[in-house]
Amino acid sequence: MTSEQQVRRGSTFVRWWTGPTKAVLDAVVLVGSVLLTITARLDLTIASTIDPVGLTWYLVAVVGTLLAVGTAVVYRGQYRYGSFEEISVLAVVVGMTSVVGLAFAVLGPQPRVVPLSVPVVSSAIALIGMAGLRWIGRRAIDAQSAPGRDTERVLVLGAGESGYQVIRAMLKDPTSPFRPVGLIDDDPGKRNLRIEGVRVLGTTAQLADLARRTSATTVVLAVRTASAADVRHLTATSRAAGLRLLSVPSTERMLGSQIELGDIRALTVEDLLGRHQISTDVHEIAMYLTGRRVLVTGAGGSIGSELCRQIHAFHPAALVMLERDESALHAVQLSIEGHALLDDGNLVLADIRDPDRLREVFAEHRPDVVFHAAALKHLPLVEAHPGEAVQSNVWGTLNVLRAAKESGVERFINISTDKAADPTSVLGWSKRIAERLTAEFARDGSRYMSVRFGNVLGSRGSVLHTFADQVARGGPVTITDRRVTRYFMTVPEAVELVIQCGAIGGAGESLVLDMGEPVLIAEIAARIADLAGATVEVVETGLRPGEKLHEDLIGAEEVGTRRSHPLITHVPVPPLPPGTVTGLDPHRPREEVVAALRSVSEHGLPGAAGSPGLEVSAT
Repeated sequence: MTSEQQVRRGSTFVRWWTGPTKAVLDAVVLVGSVLLTITARLDLTIASTIDPVGLTWYLVAVVGTLLAVGTAVVYRGQYRYGSFEEISVLAVVVGMTSVVGLAFAVLGPQPRVVPLSVPVVSSAIALIGMAGLRWIGRRAIDAQSAPGRDTERVLVLGAGESGYQVIRAMLKDPTSPFRPVGLIDDDPGKRNLRIEGVRVLGTTAQLADLARRTSATTVVLAVRTASAADVRHLTATSRAAGLRLLSVPSTERMLGSQIELGDIRALTVEDLLGRHQISTDVHEIAMYLTGRRVLVTGAGGSIGSELCRQIHAFHPAALVMLERDESALHAVQLSIEGHALLDDGNLVLADIRDPDRLREVFAEHRPDVVFHAAALKHLPLVEAHPGEAVQSNVWGTLNVLRAAKESGVERFINISTDKAADPTSVLGWSKRIAERLTAEFARDGSRYMSVRFGNVLGSRGSVLHTFADQVARGGPVTITDRRVTRYFMTVPEAVELVIQCGAIGGAGESLVLDMGEPVLIAEIAARIADLAGATVEVVETGLRPGEKLHEDLIGAEEVGTRRSHPLITHVPVPPLPPGTVTGLDPHRPREEVVAALRSVSEHGLPGAAGSPGLEVSAT
């Protein structure tokens, strides 16, 4: 039930203010406006100069027009009461009565029943009166819907569109737990601004003083494009002022929707670390996605599922979601379509390790665009089981590339990782090989490319989940080394840039996303504990095999350029013929598989000879 519906239950005024009532009052206002205008026009001599019969017919004509047209477009509840839309349509209706009045005055009985100025002037007065009635009614409704006096007193930071939406959400719901007592904005041009009667009181530098003056206990950050640095600064300022800090989701997550009370929430680590201001060319993206057949491998993973959700918004002709985990397919269909009957032919249960199955899928669906997100990604596990990296990250990618090329895929986007830049781990070497294989399949000029980025906040298996669980258990929080830094970006932000890369990437390139400044892992652990209001011990466990202290997005020997987008760097990648990987043997001793992966990644030299069945797995 909406707030206005709740008000309608308890407000005698609103129950009484029905369509017929509005029509009658508008008619009375119109008649009064005509009589007032005639009286003023004729210097208060209306009785001696106006034919009462003719005037009666004139009033019948204009009131009849008002009621007939108004019933069709206003009086049946088509618009929110007292809204700008209702007043705008009402102005058109009143304008039509003015036209009818003029026609009656010119074409009706002679001499003229009313002066020619009366229809125009009386209509303007009538519109003002009708709008006034609605303003009074709107005020009555707002008074009924305002939150109670025992609610939480709130300062809203940001007097822009988001601030406006937050104020309205708080004031238009009688069950709101918040009462806005002031706005804060650093823009001098908004110094005297009021929103729904709530005034801009000062700037963020005055936050503590404003909180004391207004007895506010909470501040709501209503700037959806706020950077991570802004959020961290405001967090410290709010804590020093003794204020609870809440926020609204970023622009990317709201996708243009209106802010509601349920969107106001406590800060997350993503807010503190991952807000990037991203500008994408929607037209470019739509040109290669809208109306095209798109296939996503690994569609049930963190990146794959977000890819599916964002691609779906561009209305592809078909969105084929390929995944080997049936539960993950269930979840992604539910998140996109609101149901998960699993009876959609575009949900494909398949494994990229199976080349024959992939060829069947690609032959059936004939995709135009492929996003390859299926891969093994957890560095310690992949390090311990390098043969699995061979079969999934190397051969699996080769299988998808071959199926794509055979079926005529026009654009192929391989999801890579920052660990492929100057790799030192099995994960890094295997993903670097995947980049080079993708470049090989682009040698004919096809738009086959890779996208490289770092850690994504909140992805499945993310360090955030580990730290949050350890904090909830009371600690200790384990980190490998206090000096370790990593690049971070939220999943929606990373995926938005990945999709943009598909629009601007050239053949064989690796496109590298700007992840901002690297963040200390120890700092992330501290912030999670701080948000939870906990004090926990932090224990160092030491770097694991293959791990770096600091990740690189671009290798030492690579030269990148930014040609089209300020957050995307284009890096050339040397191609790698498929024959150099088909001989890898995932069943040999671990050390030999690791050495072979490293050799192929760095030098393009074939690995150890494989067993007879391996050639089949890679064809």
